[in-house]
Amino acid sequence: MRKSGILMHLSSLPSPYGIGTMGQSARDFIDFLREAGQSYWQLLPICPTSYGDSPYQSFSTFAGNPYFIDLDALAADGLLTRDEFCSIDWESAPDDINFGALYEKRYPVLRRAASRFLQQPRADFDEFRRKNAAWLPDYALFMALKDAHGGAPWWEWDEPLRVCDPDAIAHARTRYADELAFWEAVQYLFFAQWDALKTYAHDNDISIIGDLPIYVSLDSVDVWAQPALFQLDENKRPREVAGCPPDGFSADGQLWGNPLFDWDSMAHDGYAWWVDRIGHLCAIYDILRIDHFRGFDSYYAIPYGAMTAKVGHWCKGPGMELFRAVERAIGKQPIIAEDLGFLTDSVRELLHESGFPGMRVLEFAFDSRDSAGSEYLPHNYVPHCVAYTGTHDNDTILGWFDSADPVDAAYAVEYLRLTEQEGYHWGMMRALWGSVASLTVAQAQDVLGLGGEARMNTPSTVGANWRWRALPGCFTPALARKLRHMTRLYGRLAQKG
Repeated sequence: MRKSGILMHLSSLPSPYGIGTMGQSARDFIDFLREAGQSYWQLLPICPTSYGDSPYQSFSTFAGNPYFIDLDALAADGLLTRDEFCSIDWESAPDDINFGALYEKRYPVLRRAASRFLQQPRADFDEFRRKNAAWLPDYALFMALKDAHGGAPWWEWDEPLRVCDPDAIAHARTRYADELAFWEAVQYLFFAQWDALKTYAHDNDISIIGDLPIYVSLDSVDVWAQPALFQLDENKRPREVAGCPPDGFSADGQLWGNPLFDWDSMAHDGYAWWVDRIGHLCAIYDILRIDHFRGFDSYYAIPYGAMTAKVGHWCKGPGMELFRAVERAIGKQPIIAEDLGFLTDSVRELLHESGFPGMRVLEFAFDSRDSAGSEYLPHNYVPHCVAYTGTHDNDTILGWFDSADPVDAAYAVEYLRLTEQEGYHWGMMRALWGSVASLTVAQAQDVLGLGGEARMNTPSTVGANWRWRALPGCFTPALARKLRHMTRLYGRLAQKG
């Protein structure tokens, strides 16, 4: 069945409070998707962000991002008064996020709300804690200890806490009991709002595609609390770290710096951590996109401390053994495999054996260096794939035309028969919708016709990423009608739209 959707992160929604949230603007966007005949809303990871504000570098792979808790909803629940947050200067432009101001100003507001909540917790709070007992207590303690150490990473903490000495951990749980209650309450409030938003989406026939980053941050509760799952030395420092080798786009490759999994250790208990992780996220989302899928076949390992990714080497991953273990434990799940990058025959075989649809990215199709003819060209698509205009790591369509090699841009114009009158962004999206791909996803920035200033992320850079927000009122009824017309024209209109 042919469907389509839009990629836009929660952080990018319009909001007067510095960042997009799970409040009215999220419901307004769902209304827009319904009116536009779309079937899916794709998000980036909704976990808490750490250094660099990237949703792909988180303090926890299971927790929700406190910034996304809607303050208006907390006020409606009697947990805040409006003057406790409406008068705050969030120091951000309507189309930009100031993460530094959020870090300084959001948590005092959430502490007021959590304090009132904890005075008279809701009836299902204990059930929430019980249901999430596998990760919530460790996450709450990790965040409490991080605050107690001035935000320092866990490897700079006092020795007994750094190595999770049982007596030190027991003492910390008692000493920081109030802080643990705060962090647990924040997670309850996050997932209560998430469940309400997901229900609203389903009531409007919109399904949610979520994202699973393959790696976790070194400064995370996952690594601190379960170091045996990772390739660490006797001092709990990584032996090697994750990244990508040099290619035609990056002479130095990409040095991500994430710790690598100890796949042999994980295999001993049937990949229980992965079963829990994938099961948790599949319960949150309707469809799960797994980032860097090729890393399960083979992964690139770079010596810890290296300055670039040039000196890495390839290692064998768990392959289908992992996904068979997951399927045995929780059944077959709706998963999209991000199979971009350098693909070998063994990666292709893993994708085929998994049965997951892979990805096609239209902006990758027009590289004049590819003399063999790119698999990203629409005439090479297969129905069992998910086709994108671009991902969060790509420029917008109009930004791509401004920065691409003129030969590549001319190739795209000729191949897609683009015209300035229609707009290059509409022409590229039209080619995507007209393809045989069963699901297509356009970036919100492309639907809005925005340029490179609206790019979400430029890989291997920090400081200016993840900050774009849509302006209030930009998703107009006229835009919904135009998008709905195109969606109907190419047979992708939501069945109940």
